[in-house]
Amino acid sequence: MKKVGVAILGLGVVGGGTYEILTKKREFFQRTQKTDVSVECVLELNRERAISLGVPEEKIMTNIAEVVSNPDVSIVIEVIGGVDAAREYVLAALSAGKTVVTSNKELFCKYSHELERVAKLHNAGLYFEASCVGGVPIIRTLLDGLQANEITSMMGIINGTTNFILTKMSEEGMSYKDALAEAQRLGYAEASPAADVEGFDAAYKLSILASLAFHTKVPFSKVFREGITNITQEVIADGKKLGYCLKLLAIGKQTDAGIEVRVHPTFVRKGHPLASVNDSFNAVYITGDSVGEVMLYGRGAGALPTGSAIVSDVIYAATHSENRYSTFKNTEDADGDVKFQSDFTSAYCLRLRVSDKTGVLSKITALFAKNNISFVEVLQSAKEGDTAAITLVTHETRELAVRNTVDKINALGLAQVESVLRVVC
Repeated sequence: MKKVGVAILGLGVVGGGTYEILTKKREFFQRTQKTDVSVECVLELNRERAISLGVPEEKIMTNIAEVVSNPDVSIVIEVIGGVDAAREYVLAALSAGKTVVTSNKELFCKYSHELERVAKLHNAGLYFEASCVGGVPIIRTLLDGLQANEITSMMGIINGTTNFILTKMSEEGMSYKDALAEAQRLGYAEASPAADVEGFDAAYKLSILASLAFHTKVPFSKVFREGITNITQEVIADGKKLGYCLKLLAIGKQTDAGIEVRVHPTFVRKGHPLASVNDSFNAVYITGDSVGEVMLYGRGAGALPTGSAIVSDVIYAATHSENRYSTFKNTEDADGDVKFQSDFTSAYCLRLRVSDKTGVLSKITALFAKNNISFVEVLQSAKEGDTAAITLVTHETRELAVRNTVDKINALGLAQVESVLRVVC
């Protein structure tokens, strides 16, 4: 039976879950995978935390050099989070010829080119299933399940915190502030939640997933990003009346005009498979030219779901003799020949606060017409004083045409554009 020694860097929520799986299921892996995976050491400054999880004191290390010099360790699991220390530790492990498994989406998004170069140089493996969508095996699916396909699009709910907040706002009528507070109370959101609610977390993940799906480097800098901090109950209520629910979507498409990658709040037509993905659950909806449409669904975070993804990488690395690297030229920036599309096509839902005066609405619609924007639906809300709220849903049109029209409406003082949201039917 093959024996594999593992080190875990960090015993926080995910590291603790990973340790639990590896120790409790050791005999299961021996029986089903013919592999004996043993945790040889952990790197954890909080000794009490490590001991409370059952780690023997002699296996608790406080220095990365102790870990990477251990001859019994062949796989190092990085779950400390952050970038600077994690980058240093991962590079040290790879330079020592140790295979690395990481759940760190920001680290991998920003530095995978550097990590992979060092891994190749020292014949080490580099695995990152847990960096995207928690326990959902999206990366293994792209690498091992969909090789027959050219992926034309992927669209997903890949941040559980924002999905939880939007679900609470939609289903229970909470304000954004109250829904965020509830997410923080339950541990779904950090005390400083900007990475989630401003869309950074989803954008890191989309950069990684789009690179894999489209077989070319898609840097984080190319991802269009909007968060959910300006979403109001009025906007959500309008969407419900029109048959939509609101989700923070990560969207990647490969078109003749180029690659488009974007993260933003989106109205999704009820009946679409993504519309029923609620609370902290995640899902990714993929379209391939051979398979058609595929959707993966599950928990996007948590100790055991994310630990499940980490351990799957450990088992994969332990049972495969050859290391696998990117199917594309993994550089810091995109290849010079790759085009990116920022003026993408979408339907839009706009909410305007309009003066209740004769001729104002006709002037606004004339501005839209000049930019070749037409409407599918119009919803007028109850008047408030001398103004009324009007919600417009457009046919598919260009992003820049919508932005240009909105700027002109605001500049002329004809109305206040309260929100602009993309729509998926």
